[in-house]
Amino acid sequence: MRDASLLTGELRIAGRLDSRFFALLEALDATGSLRKAASTAGYSYKGAWMLLDAACELAHQPLLETTTGGTRGGGTRLTEAAQALLRTWREVHRRHELFLGDQEAWLLREPAFAGLMRRFGLVSSARNQFSGTVSAVRVGPVSAQASLQLQGGLEVTASMTAAAARKLHLKPGQEATALFKSSDVVLVIDFDGYVLSARNQWPGTISRVEEGAVSSLVGLTLPGGATVTASAPNDTVAALGLTIGQPATAVFKAYSVMLAVPAT
Repeated sequence: MRDASLLTGELRIAGRLDSRFFALLEALDATGSLRKAASTAGYSYKGAWMLLDAACELAHQPLLETTTGGTRGGGTRLTEAAQALLRTWREVHRRHELFLGDQEAWLLREPAFAGLMRRFGLVSSARNQFSGTVSAVRVGPVSAQASLQLQGGLEVTASMTAAAARKLHLKPGQEATALFKSSDVVLVIDFDGYVLSARNQWPGTISRVEEGAVSSLVGLTLPGGATVTASAPNDTVAALGLTIGQPATAVFKAYSVMLAVPAT
């Protein structure tokens, strides 16, 4: 998946089945629990049921089957029809990403458009990029803090020098993008009665664990469906027992957040 790009596109099947729906199916396949899967994909339990019921009507066949007892215990699992639908989505999504990548490469070769697009699209190696509106700015003699209101009711706070805040001409109501690296995000599974000093603490549900040679990328789905990515050594992920459907909180300090605003 492309982490940052000039071009984005929303992919839907039958006009209603989008990436969040298939994230719900992925989580169901991984956890066998509709309640856990709903939380992982950012749905309420009732909302997930309603969406799956509507999808069954579109497919004209059941997508879920419920089991009780047995060696694996009870739970909910995908039918073969749902598995086939999920495999189709993965392939369509892969082709869609390739298409967008090809179009972006073409666009960047067009001198008339490349400069204009770069003013609107921010390409960065930072995995976490969230756009929002500046809600508060506090500038002191040496340092400054700015808060961004994001979709889904989230807020992120960034710390910077006072000079940097003046350079960005930060003011409430201004559009801005918050960027921070996955390595700056700490996942907390259990606070055990402690309170942390970090300004940014986002609760969510683990929806992705991708193990690499040395470290793993862990995706945390937030209320509303957005995802924040953290990276951690493989032995840490194993020690914490991180699994899909598990509640966790993404914690990152304000000084690790960079702000970007459109150039004037």
